[in-house]
Formats: sequence, C-alpha cells, structure tokens
Amino acid sequence: MIRIFQFVTPAFALLLLAGCASQPNVVSSADPNVDLGQYRTYDFAAVVSTDGQPYQSLESGYLKSAASRELEARGFTRSEDPDLLVNFSIEMQEKVRSRSVPTAGGGLAYDPFYDDVYYGGWGTSHTTRIDQYTEGTLNIDLIDKRGAKVVWQGATRGRLTKKDYENPQATLDGAVAEIFSQFPPR
Repeated sequence: MIRIFQFVTPAFALLLLAGCASQPNVVSSADPNVDLGQYRTYDFAAVVSTDGQPYQSLESGYLKSAASRELEARGFTRSEDPDLLVNFSIEMQEKVRSRSVPTAGGGLAYDPFYDDVYYGGWGTSHTTRIDQYTEGTLNIDLIDKRGAKVVWQGATRGRLTKKDYENPQATLDGAVAEIFSQFPPR
C-alpha cells in the first residue's frame, strides 16, 4: 500500500501543477477580412487612452517610442496622413490569491481560524498561503483610419514587481515587444 502512495502522490502533484500552469500572457487577433499587408503608414490616435488628460503622460511617451520601433522594424513609416492609428490602454488590478500548501511533520500545530492548538501527528497537514499582487494589462489597437475600425489588437498581462515600478520604460518596452511578436509577418 505504501508503494502505491509513493507513486500516486507524485503523479497527482504533477497533474495539479499542470492544471495550475498559467495561460499564455500574450494574445492577439486580427480582422480576418482585412489584409494587413495593405497598410504602410501609421500614427498615434489624437488622444491615446493612456493619457485621458490634455497632455502626454510619461507612460504614453514610452509606449509611443516602443511601438514606433516595433512598427518601423516591420516596414511601417510614421505619417501625418496614416493608414493606421495606434492606441494603447493600460489596466491595473489588485489581486489576491490563496492556496493550500501541504506541509508534513508532527507535533503541535496552531489553527488560526479556530484559535486552537491541536496535535498534528506525523501525517500531512495543509497551510493556507495568501498572496496579494498587482496585475497589469497592456492593450495595443491598430485602427484602420479610413474605416474607423480595429484591424489588429494585441495584449499582454502579467504580475507587476517592484523592479517593474522602478523602471517603467524597460517594462513597457518589453511588453510592447512581446505584443508585436504576435504581429503577422508582412
């Protein structure tokens, strides 16, 4: 019986980990009725969604610079009369994740929910861990200026760290590059 548990427990743990694997954090979609190869020029929306004020934010400046670099690397040219308009949006959400983590051992244990001490024995018990973090999502829309409709959009989502907050330009540059890695080749 112990031999069965030695095999089943690791297999079950692997299945649990596979089920918890995170989804891809970069997604994109294109209008299937539009040939993206027809577009040659771009510019930015008069007021990008990341501003919302009558002035350009630092984040919008970083995003415009990174998007220009990515679009020009793909053969686009910035123009005052563009084929495509580029718009950005950023959303940040506070998240809380709780998870039950198995802990092995014996002896006395404290249960904070019941404010009680109990004898844990030598079996496996569980500890609940709570993790609070900020999740950021960046969306980029490419809009057909003449048709006034989105022809391609990409987004990335991820957990923001202290390092991300300390160097927002590098963070946004990386996010824009990730998104444009999904852009179809010309």
